[in-house]
Amino acid sequence: MQQDEKNITLITPDAQMHANTHGGRAKCLQRLVRLNLPVPRTIALSFDAVHSIAAGDMPDMKALLKPFGDGPLLCVRPSSEDPDWGGPGAVLNIGINDATYVDLSDKLGEVAAAEIYLRFVQSYAIHVARLDPDILDDVSSDPKLGLTQALRAYEAETEEAFPQDPAVQLAEVLRSMARAWEGTTARLLRQAKGAPADAGLGLVVQELALGLGQGECGSGVMQLVNSQTGERKITGRYLSQSQGREALRGGADALYLERDPRGPSLEELAPEAFEALKSYTALMRRKLREEMQAEFTIENGKVFLLDGLRVARNARTAVSIAVNLAEDGIITREEALMRVEPRALNEMLHRQVDPEAPRDVLARGIAASPGAASGRIVFSAAEAQASQARGESCVLVRRETSPEDIRGMHAAVAVLTERGGMTSHAAVIGRGIGLPCVVGASDIHFQVRRNQLTMPDGQVLKAGDAITIDGTNGLVLAGETPLLEAARDASFQTLMSWADDIRDIAVRANADTPADAEVARNFNARGIGLCRTEHMFFEEDRLTVMREMIFADSSKDRAAVLERLLPMQRADFTDLFRIMQGQPVCIRLFDPPLHEFLPTDRAGHLQLAEALDLPLSDVTRRVEALSEYNPMLGMRGVRLGITVPEIYDMQARAIFEATIEASHEGEPVVPEVMIPLVSARREVELVKTRIDAVAAAVRNETGREFTYRLGVMVETPRAALRAGDIAPLVSFLSFGTNDLTQMTYGLSRDDAGRFMSDYVKQGVYPEDPFHTLDVDGVGELLKIGAERGRAANPEVVLSICGEHGGNPESIAFCRDAGFNYVSCSPFRVPVARLAAAQLAVKDKIG
Repeated sequence: MQQDEKNITLITPDAQMHANTHGGRAKCLQRLVRLNLPVPRTIALSFDAVHSIAAGDMPDMKALLKPFGDGPLLCVRPSSEDPDWGGPGAVLNIGINDATYVDLSDKLGEVAAAEIYLRFVQSYAIHVARLDPDILDDVSSDPKLGLTQALRAYEAETEEAFPQDPAVQLAEVLRSMARAWEGTTARLLRQAKGAPADAGLGLVVQELALGLGQGECGSGVMQLVNSQTGERKITGRYLSQSQGREALRGGADALYLERDPRGPSLEELAPEAFEALKSYTALMRRKLREEMQAEFTIENGKVFLLDGLRVARNARTAVSIAVNLAEDGIITREEALMRVEPRALNEMLHRQVDPEAPRDVLARGIAASPGAASGRIVFSAAEAQASQARGESCVLVRRETSPEDIRGMHAAVAVLTERGGMTSHAAVIGRGIGLPCVVGASDIHFQVRRNQLTMPDGQVLKAGDAITIDGTNGLVLAGETPLLEAARDASFQTLMSWADDIRDIAVRANADTPADAEVARNFNARGIGLCRTEHMFFEEDRLTVMREMIFADSSKDRAAVLERLLPMQRADFTDLFRIMQGQPVCIRLFDPPLHEFLPTDRAGHLQLAEALDLPLSDVTRRVEALSEYNPMLGMRGVRLGITVPEIYDMQARAIFEATIEASHEGEPVVPEVMIPLVSARREVELVKTRIDAVAAAVRNETGREFTYRLGVMVETPRAALRAGDIAPLVSFLSFGTNDLTQMTYGLSRDDAGRFMSDYVKQGVYPEDPFHTLDVDGVGELLKIGAERGRAANPEVVLSICGEHGGNPESIAFCRDAGFNYVSCSPFRVPVARLAAAQLAVKDKIG
């Protein structure tokens, strides 16, 4: 029959066709034919053929129709390379006309024949002739009367009779679908789904197996798993006297497939057809190595398979399907690992907005921390804590968060900020504690003093109003939107264990508190790669002591005040060491500038003056003296450790005493002490000397031996360039890519969100460099630092501890560069473990 073997092809077991030339649906139908399943005769049109049709070059329609014999009824369905890219809707019952209608009336009865004819007239009028659907609104529900009315309405609107030639009908359907695919609207829609601009469309022309007529007739879909949970269970529906996917629309007449206490089933109505369907679907699963949905028609008791589709799935279902297929020996464990998108695991680790639920989008921002939560708006950390004490869920709304907001963030169920980007304070802390967070919502007018927000559409929300934060998609939603619970089930645990068996780069967690460490341990992190100790100082009892230290006039006075913090720090570190059970714990010494611990307004100054028993003028002068024009590039990190060394002395002692205490109860602890913001070798020498002295003093006082590793956080370009000078003094170099990106680009990671989306849209940057590691710029600094560091100290351990550590593309870069491990927020550890495993699988298979 072939007019062109390549482009218009009868689907047979050995026909030449591929998903990238004829589309996924055509290729799947060929696989079903190869399995000898009852697939109606089908012809596939390639991407090239459809493109030619859109341009007006029509094939020989009589030759195309010839394989279907005399008087066939046909349907046409789209066949894109990826089913998720969509396409025009299917058109059924092509070929019916006045003569065929008479024949079908004799065979099936007048009502069934009229219904078939009416459906095609309606579909043709709307989707092919592009008539206004309103012209058919008054068509009677009685098929015979409705058919007459529809034909008259068509003729009145088009001023010509409804086409009777099947070749003309088919030609117009093909032309309409081809042109719809190549239209601007369709192009933009599929590009939004990730399809390339020039993605092709194939079409399949298939002989209809009628779901209407004598005996048991109908249509439906069947699959062997639940699409929402992944549970092994026959799901789907069947509807007698129906065509296409009408059964899925529900209604009282739709039947369950297998016996169900909720209502009648196909298994009871037509047990032989049900058993055939079940065996066909199971065969598809086994031979196609995938959970498939079978679209079927029953004609007078006989089953026909019209299509096979990959079962729709969320992340939970994808994991369950992959694990079950591997456990059944249908695919390998390596293939199961490759079938799950690492980032999709976020859906399993956090609650998500129900995709089926209606939603009222108020505003958009940056999706900074995944998950979703609903609560009442509060505008301060104190209000958040008060809400938590009352047992009320709240969303903390701030222009931007600071370290003093941490207690409020822990009390809230979600955070929304006007400013910030992927590595802003709110984003980093949100990801660390698993808190849904949207930042950089600059289209919202924040009126914090008036306790209200004005949305882009003018709607005003006040304190106490309910909103939902969708941190996965960066949305602010009105009211309390229905949510789906997190699902860390047995399949998830199994997949993660397979990932750990094959990955060849370690994954640690950034954890600042015992609660963070517990999460990291539960997610099987191989230690803590970054513990930011400053977050431990914002508890109420510690903050006052910190402020006393800041106001101390001499080194002796500062040391005396810090003695009160020592037991608190020691207890913190002891808890971390015990929780991690012998796994490495890397503790970053104090990093932020001191002004972050001081109040910023007059009321706060007065309160502090009362607490310290000082004149208000003394407090104000001290606060002003500590202020800096650009504090993140000022006296912080190692600079503070050198100029106010008592802080690092206290922390080092707390670490070593905790090491001894924790080692009493289990495996010996070997802490890692990290110096932040290093840019010169001499800085390391000065700090190292004092830390070694503290270690010697603790050994002498306790009579106990212990070891520790000293390292630096490489977060300045100079430290990366001079890694060869620094590496001989240390055991590890941990690249802090958040600040390193900020300093390399000269971008503020808290403010860049205001313009970053425009930069990415206009191609200035391919991606937000705070979200995806810039391998060309920042990556080159990483490579230089790694190469020079290893050349000077071959034993030095290399890692990254910025938020890029949980990004799959960044993990690939680190693995290729020979890094020993990556560290990321606790809730990103599973994502990183799976991404690392997939990289190892790719290397293994070539």
